[in-house]
Amino acid sequence: MPQLSNIAAGLPASGIREITELALVRPGALRLEIGEPCFATPPHIVEAAAKAARDGFTRYTAGPGITPLREAISAKLARINGLDVPAERVIVTHGAMSGLLTSFAAVLEPGDEVVLPDPGWPNWEMMIRLLGAVPRRYALSAAAGFAPDLAAVEAAIGPRTRAIVVNSPSNPTGAVYQAAVLEQFVELARRHDLWLVSDECYDEICFDVPHVSTARFDSDGRVISVFSCSKTYAMTGWRVGYVAAPPALAGTLAKLQQPVLASVCAVSQMAALAALTGPQDCVSAMRDHYRARRDQAMAMLAARGIAGYQPHGAFYLILDVGRESGRFARNLLDRSNVAVAPGSAFGDAARDHVRIALCVEANVLTQGLSAVLDSL
Repeated sequence: MPQLSNIAAGLPASGIREITELALVRPGALRLEIGEPCFATPPHIVEAAAKAARDGFTRYTAGPGITPLREAISAKLARINGLDVPAERVIVTHGAMSGLLTSFAAVLEPGDEVVLPDPGWPNWEMMIRLLGAVPRRYALSAAAGFAPDLAAVEAAIGPRTRAIVVNSPSNPTGAVYQAAVLEQFVELARRHDLWLVSDECYDEICFDVPHVSTARFDSDGRVISVFSCSKTYAMTGWRVGYVAAPPALAGTLAKLQQPVLASVCAVSQMAALAALTGPQDCVSAMRDHYRARRDQAMAMLAARGIAGYQPHGAFYLILDVGRESGRFARNLLDRSNVAVAPGSAFGDAARDHVRIALCVEANVLTQGLSAVLDSL
C-alpha cells in the first residue's frame, strides 16, 4: 500500500478534542472543556445572513474578502485596537485558524523554528509541524501570573528561528499582557529579525485590565495580527476571522488562501459585516457574563481554600490538580460526567493542570467545577 506522509502520520492530535469526542457521546455531560460561548449568535447577525441567502448572495467572493467587510474590519481595528490598517491589508479568513495557518505558511520553510508559549493553544504546534517546521517553547509560570519572561523567550531563539507567537489574552491561562511586555516582544523580534505572530482572538474579552494590540509597537512591519469573530460575537460555527497583515505580507496571504479555501463563505461574511457594524451591546453583555462566571469560579475556589490564578481575559480558568491531567480528565468524565481540558494538551508546563471553560451557564459551572474540586 502507498505510505502516509510522515508529517501527517506523526502529527499529534489535539488533547482537547480527545475529551470533546468522548463527551459528545455521553448524555447529559457537563461541557467545561471547549471554548465555545453559551450564547446564540445575536439575532441581527443571523438576520443579515438569512437576508444575504434569500437575496442570492451565495457565490464566490473576492479571495481576501468582500470590500465592505474589509473596510468595516479596518474601522474596527482603528476604533478598538488602535491600529492603522487600511482595508487592502485586511485579509478575511476561514476563522482565525485559517489566518494563522496561512501566516505560518507565508514565513516558514521546512526546518525553520517557531517559539511558542507553554502553556499555549495546541493548534499552533499542529500547524507548524504540518508545514515541516519545528516548535520551540518558552515556559509561563503561575507564580509570575503566566506573564512571559523575555529572557526565557530569547533563550529559546536559535539560528533557524523565524517567528515568535504571542497570545494575549491567553488561551489557556486568561493572562492579559501589559503594554510594556508586548513592546519588549516587538523589540526582541526586531533585534533577531523575526516575524511576530500575535493571536488576539479574545481581544474584546478583558475584565480588569485593558487589551493592548502588539502591532501598536511595530514600526517596521513584522507583526502579523490575527483576530476572530468567533468569541466576540458567539460566531464559532460561522468561521470568520481576519488578519491585519504587514505591508510586505498582505498579497502573499491572499495568494495562499487560493489553494486552501478560494474565498470565505459569502453568507458568513455578510453576518460578520453585521456583527462589526451593528449594535455592540451584545459584546459587553457577553463579556459581563464571562466576568461573572470568572468571579463565581474564584469564589468557589476561595471557599475551598484554594488560591488559584485569577484570569483577566478570555474565558478560561487554569487549575492545578496536582496530578497528570490527561488521566484526571478522563477519570472525571467517567465518574462525574464532567468534561475539562487536560493541561497536557497545552504543553509540559501545564501537565498537572486542567483548563475549565467559563463561557457556560452559572448552573453548569457550579455543578462542573464542584465535581472538579471534589476530585482534588
